[in-house]
Amino acid sequence: MKLRLLCVGRMSDAALRAGVEDFTARVRRYLPLDVVELKEEKVGGSKPDPARIRELEAERLLAKIAGTAFVVALDETGRRMTSEGFARLLEHHMVHATAEMVFLIGGAYGLAARVKQRGDLLLSLSDMTFTHQMARLFLLEQIYRGLTIVRNEPYHNR
Repeated sequence: MKLRLLCVGRMSDAALRAGVEDFTARVRRYLPLDVVELKEEKVGGSKPDPARIRELEAERLLAKIAGTAFVVALDETGRRMTSEGFARLLEHHMVHATAEMVFLIGGAYGLAARVKQRGDLLLSLSDMTFTHQMARLFLLEQIYRGLTIVRNEPYHNR
């Protein structure tokens, strides 16, 4: 199975970028991982239009998703999972030969409704709100943690 992260926006924070690079390398020891950064929409003016921004970003996100991919869209209203539950999800798709699992991380205003509808799973990382840069780091850490759980390796400490 191949993993793909489609992320709106670049990693501007050096500390978070270092963490993302570390966990990206760790995940790649287990599965192929492609991280694609898409342009964050900047609409001029003093009052940004979040709905318009989400729709413009949606065009770019949806254009990058293969029709056969299993899509996990990150959203604060999504399903909450334990690390063990997330590991079971990864394992299920690995065992059942899912060709590609795509994770979507929206920009500052989140994901458009049609992007969420394209998702096979709407997933929340927490009840708290994080920046999209933090969400990328947390997601990669959880993917790595999940893969170590599947392989019964000691990282998870249970």
